[in-house]
Amino acid sequence: MSVPTVHASRVDRRTTDDAVEDDTVGYAPAVTVVVPTHDRPQLMAEAVRSVLNQEYAGPLEVVVVFDACDPVLPAVVTGPTQTLRAVVNERTRGLAGARNSGILAASHDFVAFLDDDDTWLAGKLAAQMPLFRDHPDVRLVATAMQVDDGERLTDRLVPSDVVSHAELVRERFGGLHSSSFVFRREALVHEIGMIDEDLPRGYAEDTDVLLGASRLAPVRLVNEPLVRVRWQGQSYFFGRWADYAAALTYLLAKHPEFADDDAAHSRMLSQIAFGEVSSGQRAAGRRHARRAIALRRTNLRAWLALVIGLRLATTGAVVTVARRFGKGI
Repeated sequence: MSVPTVHASRVDRRTTDDAVEDDTVGYAPAVTVVVPTHDRPQLMAEAVRSVLNQEYAGPLEVVVVFDACDPVLPAVVTGPTQTLRAVVNERTRGLAGARNSGILAASHDFVAFLDDDDTWLAGKLAAQMPLFRDHPDVRLVATAMQVDDGERLTDRLVPSDVVSHAELVRERFGGLHSSSFVFRREALVHEIGMIDEDLPRGYAEDTDVLLGASRLAPVRLVNEPLVRVRWQGQSYFFGRWADYAAALTYLLAKHPEFADDDAAHSRMLSQIAFGEVSSGQRAAGRRHARRAIALRRTNLRAWLALVIGLRLATTGAVVTVARRFGKGI
């Protein structure tokens, strides 16, 4: 059904006074869930239903941000403390601008992210929100995830329930995905800074915002797979290797702390190299791969990029094998 839309400048937000807390329910402050979407109505509907099906006692608002497509909400049933709204992205086209449109339109003091091709699993919000009460300094709470590659489901956990900034610089932590993130809205807007719309195609925006949040306080998480993430080739970014390389080059320049750690620097260079060789920039990719190997000879991704750059293997074959083990590049 078609519904009226609202602009992203709305500021009449409710406060955490709306929180529900008692011995049977626990801590349940009001949450806005931002779901950016672009021409994927069936997947978006699944994502929205996964939020509305949460057994969560507090007020819950879903803001679907339509990016360069008609604002048509799915026909779903909302509960007595749930609302569903449509917003049109009038900022930079793409994921970053759409997320920011949703953040600005949010009515509540906590903001969660969900991509339109992912879904939340039962108990996600109820498990996450008490961490904000127990750790008043925390800006971001996440969960582990479950990967759906179209053939199997693979749980991807994180090595620790608390992740520091230094750890996020050094390690990729593949189990952390933006569809699991919940933020204090005030911190996201005024301390961390909203999603960087200058990132090429918005790629690696999750890494960027993780680094921003972790500078202020460690990231806390519920180390259970409470988000199901589709890795089946439908992702907006899947196979856009030139954009992947450009975004990581931007990120490396924006966060100079990567260059202060040889392991982190090698990892970033190897990811850039993989994107370059996979997009036909073989000479540049080989140079970055060799720099990565010089910093860390055990960097498998760098060796794979070099092999692809020398035409000894194809990107498709390497990615297929990685996906079989629930891994990403």
